[in-house]
Amino acid sequence: MMLYLTTFPYQDSSCIMGKRDVQIHFLSLLVLFFSVMEERNSTEETPRNNALAQRRSKSYRHSMRSCVEATHLTYTSGLLTALRIPRSRKAPKSRDITKQVDPDQVALLVKKEWQLSYVTPLYQFRHTQLKSYSKQLSAFIVSEKQQGLAIEVGQELGFKVNFSVVLGLAETDKDAETVFIQILSKQAFGAKDDAQKVVWSGWLTCVNGDLDYLRSLPLEFVSLPLFCTRGPESLTVLVKSWFEKTFDCCFGPLGINSTNLQWLASLWTGCHPTINIQYLKLVWTLPTLPPMDVTYTVHPQDAWELWDSMRQVDTTEDSISIDEVTGFINGLQAHFFRHFRIDLSAGSLMQISTALGSSHHSGKIKIASPNYIPTILQLLTECALLKMPI
Repeated sequence: MMLYLTTFPYQDSSCIMGKRDVQIHFLSLLVLFFSVMEERNSTEETPRNNALAQRRSKSYRHSMRSCVEATHLTYTSGLLTALRIPRSRKAPKSRDITKQVDPDQVALLVKKEWQLSYVTPLYQFRHTQLKSYSKQLSAFIVSEKQQGLAIEVGQELGFKVNFSVVLGLAETDKDAETVFIQILSKQAFGAKDDAQKVVWSGWLTCVNGDLDYLRSLPLEFVSLPLFCTRGPESLTVLVKSWFEKTFDCCFGPLGINSTNLQWLASLWTGCHPTINIQYLKLVWTLPTLPPMDVTYTVHPQDAWELWDSMRQVDTTEDSISIDEVTGFINGLQAHFFRHFRIDLSAGSLMQISTALGSSHHSGKIKIASPNYIPTILQLLTECALLKMPI
């Protein structure tokens, strides 16, 4: 996902308002179209198929609404909700998350690299039905394997799926509790007493999700927009397929664009006085032929002093602005240019890493310290909500 900001030359205000009116009129027509299609579907279906018709209608509207993705406007029953890109965030504060989350569950999340996806709201998902979901997904995987689908985990005897709730990560009463999934398997030629090993892990979460958006969702939907996976891609595909068929949702890749990588670099650097980040490493790709990768490693104290100098006088200690983030990155680029005469601003920031974690533009994230999990998951939840087509 990339953020594009376009500036226009001076125009008469009536002309600008005219374009805005056209956009609002277009969205109004879309809302009217969705309502008409819903009425048409409900009148044509028999009462016996009414429930199925509603689910199909929802799926149809899901696909149609993707045409307004660029506006970041979400159509829900009765209103349009705007999801805005934040220009400021709360400064990260070290917090012992194990006081509110089971330490064993925290250990499952940290010090591992996860591939990110977004997922639209889950229809009729219930946290009380996780045991049933475990059996259903396990049966689904076995069925797909029997049909000859290649599953790249070796010679496996069978699969067992465990769904569990990670209590304590939710920050507001509108955040749904995190759901963790493990797929275990036993080697076909292993000993009888050999324990099953974890071959795939994943979790769905929502941390400090946009309150207006969450409140606008109908009660039958649960929003867990951030999906993190680790394991064979073939199993990831199967898990996503099962979720889509069971909960009428859809998945998509969640990349981390240059702006959000800059946010992560700034947030982690700001933690240095509390916990030593050890280093700040940034990787840019420059548009040369062939493309050139530039790795830039900064001493943690130097990075912190530059970041501290960017903190604005009128900014509270609890808040960080996008202007401060931009100034911090511009300062790093200017220092690099003075020494090497290479303009990093001409390229794209692709990867950042510190001792607290790492992130890649392709959508890979690793959280090394549990003390700042909520801060990172809030940023990723925002990314997932903004990426969704609805």
